Formats: sequence, structure tokens, C-alpha cells
Amino acid sequence: FFCGPESFTPDGAYHLGPVPGVRNYYTACGFNSVGFLSGPGAGSVLADWIVDGRAPIDIPEADPRRIMPHNVNPRYVIDRTVETLDRAYAIHWPYEQRETARGIRRSPLHAQVGRAGAVFGEVAGWERPDWYAVGAGVDKRNAPPSFKKQPWETAVKEEHIAVRERVGLFDLSSFGKILVSGSDALHLLERVSTNMIDVRPGRVVYTQWLNEAGGIEADVTVTRLSATSFLVLTAAASVVRDMSWLQLHTASQEHVTIVDWSAALAMMTVMGPMSRELLSRLTSVDLGNSSFEFGQSRDIDFGYTFVRATRISYVGELGWELLIPSDQAAYVYESLLDAGQAFGLRHVGYRALDSLRLEKGFRSYPHDMGPLDTPLEAGLGFTISWSKVNGFIGRNALARLRDDGPPCRRLLSLVLEDISANPLHEEPIYLNDVLVGRLTSAGFGYSVGRPVALGWVDSSPVLGFSHPERSWFEGRSYEVEVASERFPARAMLASPYDPKSDRMRI
Repeated sequence: FFCGPESFTPDGAYHLGPVPGVRNYYTACGFNSVGFLSGPGAGSVLADWIVDGRAPIDIPEADPRRIMPHNVNPRYVIDRTVETLDRAYAIHWPYEQRETARGIRRSPLHAQVGRAGAVFGEVAGWERPDWYAVGAGVDKRNAPPSFKKQPWETAVKEEHIAVRERVGLFDLSSFGKILVSGSDALHLLERVSTNMIDVRPGRVVYTQWLNEAGGIEADVTVTRLSATSFLVLTAAASVVRDMSWLQLHTASQEHVTIVDWSAALAMMTVMGPMSRELLSRLTSVDLGNSSFEFGQSRDIDFGYTFVRATRISYVGELGWELLIPSDQAAYVYESLLDAGQAFGLRHVGYRALDSLRLEKGFRSYPHDMGPLDTPLEAGLGFTISWSKVNGFIGRNALARLRDDGPPCRRLLSLVLEDISANPLHEEPIYLNDVLVGRLTSAGFGYSVGRPVALGWVDSSPVLGFSHPERSWFEGRSYEVEVASERFPARAMLASPYDPKSDRMRI
């Protein structure tokens, strides 16, 4: 029994760090009965953060910029906090979902994908299709939770294979979409981005935003729509954080408008080797390599309307992202289903998306990298435009690290040899019984036929503070410890599936 005032938060994590929308204002509150326990550490972290302008440790779960507007609604706070507190000392199952305060943010296609069998999970208030319960999978909706193989794995495998062999349809409308426009929009984005943003309109650029120490604060794509307007795509849970970062680095005299367009546009992706043939039935635009190359974005006719099609891929297959005004999403969806019957089009959810991207070694922010990790360590050096005339935030620190020699730690792709292993994330990585790292995200690679993961490996415990070449990290006898059992693992800097990325450029 408990009777007394206490500061519990809806997600059970406290608020520690900068408050979005207010310069030089920090908070440390909502400690969920662990204030005395956390006080000294929180004070130390906050002091460093204030003085240095960046966090000394990676704590995205406590960042106040994770909070969405609906999270402060009093009814939401009461219902979700009561459930979170009730579960605080229960078993925390993998892929666990909250049951209270649901259904707040829905894709324009929520009802349609629901009828198609979508089993929804929630991120940042968005209801998103985790997987589709069709056929035998219908009986798996209410299966009990487990730390072992999940009840939905057969359904996810079928979705995964459909993308690799035919074509899959994803409803990714929850992705964050930030419109940055104005006469100084290019100057702002060039200043915060590692990559060159001054490209011709109709190009999409993959880039990171860094802090002054070279650590990764955001991982986004930027599409240049015109001379003065750009569309930033980011994760659903990163919208407030990324908008706050842009606002923080906008000078008072600059003419820039930053608007959250997330709810204004639905987003569907059509991915797989048959995606070009399917989409060609719905548009008069030539989607061939010479006419619509990888990294291009343009408005195309689509049935009786128009959509913005971007040729890019987060799954490693040929495909297009389609951005659609919300009022026309249902029409586009129905058109895709009708045309897709001839190609075996399959609905695909976020569980399969995760499996597909892990096989390709594609990073997920902030799971795989964060403010303490640099692009050089994370294998993202190809996004750095060293020749930018005015540089970018974090360039000087990054250049010093580059000049010091190859990084001592790297983010690697790993394949576990034993198919019975069931890694989730945070499992330790050993080299000759020496702890050298940890997994950041993991799953099963159905095309590879093995568990796959991303993980950080640090050479320092073995070599001291030397700077080993890239080849040192590969070809070694690593072991990953899962539930107290160690499993052999192969590590590689390239991806275990289609390492040259030929398939998404065909």
C-alpha cells in the first residue's frame, strides 16, 4: 500500500536534459521513486550537459525531447502512469506494449490495414502495423509473451520473403516529416548536416546532424523540394528532438520556417524486385534506371492523382517511398492493392522491416548509435562531405579524430551461427573471453537463415589504445552471450545480405 505524493511519468523514465523550445533551460524531474538513488548521478550528468552543451552519457530514454504533445494531457498522464507503475515490478517481456491510452494517433490507412489483419504496436502515440495476422497467424494475436521464439515469427518470415522475392506494401505514415523552408533554409541545413545539402531539387540526401564533439544527434534524409524548401524525414519518436535541434541552431536573423508535416502526408513504401513493374501500371512516368535513378525524388501521376515518389530503400531492395496527401491515401492504397494482385503484393509490418534492415546492416537511431558515437565509428563516413566550404557543426572534432587514425571501436554487423539463439539487444560480445562490446539491435534474418544483429566492438580491451585497421574487426572468433549461453558469431563491416547493395539499384 502506498499513500503520498510522488512524481511518476507515463513511460516510467525521468526527464533529464534540455527542454525543447527554450534555450539554455534544463530539467531533472519525474524520478519515479528513485530520486535519492539517481540524484548524485543526475546532478553530475546535468552539470556536464549545461557546461559542455552535450550529454556525457547516452540516455535517450530520459531525454525530455521524447515527449509528444498528447503526453501531457491530464487524462493520458493518469491512465498511462497508473498502468506503467503497476507494471514496474512485473516481468518486462520483449516487445511488450501498453494497453491504456491507445488509439490517439492513427494513419489515414488505419482502418484499411486493420481489416487486412494488422496487429498494432504503438510508438510516439502512433498505432503502427507490427505484423499481419492472416491465415494461421490469426490464432497468434493473443499468444502469451515469451523470451524465446515469438508467436508471430512465421507471419513475419512470410512478409520478409515477400519483399525479397516479390513486392511488399508498408504503411509508414508515422514517419516524421519536417518541412524546412525560407530564404535561409539551405544555410541552416548545410550548417547542421554532415552531407552536402546544396543539391539540385529532386534529390534526396542521407545525412547526420552532429554535436560539437562529433557525436550523432540525428540520422535523417533531406529531400530538396525547391531552391528554398526541404523535407526532412526522421523516425516517429525523433520529431520533437529534431525540430528542437533545428530551432536551437537557427540564428535570430535567419528567415527559416520549420513545420511538422507528419500528419499532413501519408507514407507508403512499395519494396521488392517487382515494385517497378507494379508501379508502372499506375503511372505514365518511366521508372527505369536511366530515367528514375536511385536517390531521385519527384512528383508523378498516379492513377487519377499525383504522389511524390522517392527512390530509396531501408530494406535493401528496389523500391519507392510514396508521400501522399492524407485525403488521397485511401485511393492510392486501393489502387496499389488492385494492381498488386497480379504480383502477389503482401502487406508488411514493422517487425519484418526490422528484420530486413538488420540483414542489410542499416542503422536505427537511437538504438544503434547516439550522441557519443561518431559517423566514423558508426560506419557512416560516406555521409561526410569534408569539402563543404563552411563546414558543419562537429567538423573540427571529427577531423581531429580522423587524423588520429582509424577508430578503436566500430559498429559491426554480426551473424550468429546457431539458429536457436534468440538475441534481442544489449547482449555482451566477447573475443577470447574478453568483453569487447554489446549488441544494439537484433533479430532473425530470414534470407540469411541466421540470427542477425548490429553491435559495437571496442578493440581497446585487447589492443590498448592503438588504432587497428578495418580488417582487424572482421574474421575473428566472437561470441555473443544470450541468456547466459555463448554463441559463435561472425562479424563484418559490410552487410551479410547483398553487401554491394546491387539489388536496390537494379
